Amino acid sequence: MRRFALCMLIGGALLGCATPRPVLYPNDELRRAGREQAERDIDQCLDLAQQDVGSGSGRGRTGERVAARTATGAATGAAVGAAASRSAARGAAGGAAGAATHAVLSTLLHPRRNQPDPVFRNYVDRCLRERGYDVIGWRAK
Repeated sequence: MRRFALCMLIGGALLGCATPRPVLYPNDELRRAGREQAERDIDQCLDLAQQDVGSGSGRGRTGERVAARTATGAATGAAVGAAASRSAARGAAGGAAGAATHAVLSTLLHPRRNQPDPVFRNYVDRCLRERGYDVIGWRAK
């Protein structure tokens, strides 16, 4: 049970690291600049958006959700385990594993929840458009 919970926490942390990034249409500017320069431009626009409109970007929210749900599940499991005259530790482990599993599966099945804030996204899209790129969407990398 502990191994399972640990695997779920690690999986959730990895999903939390998968931040959405703009996907560029292969127009003349992208061909001229090349992929490496385009990635640097994306990074610069993401940094500018972070500075100018704040952290409402959705970055890291998945990891935070997994951690919060796991802690809540552990507390609930401990209470149920103690109330049922069973081991509070076993209840906590079961609750944590269940909550972590739910959080990870929820993220996998509903990937849009990890999308950036619309203002943040519009800022980055405009920044890239002003540099000649054409954003066709966002995807976690």
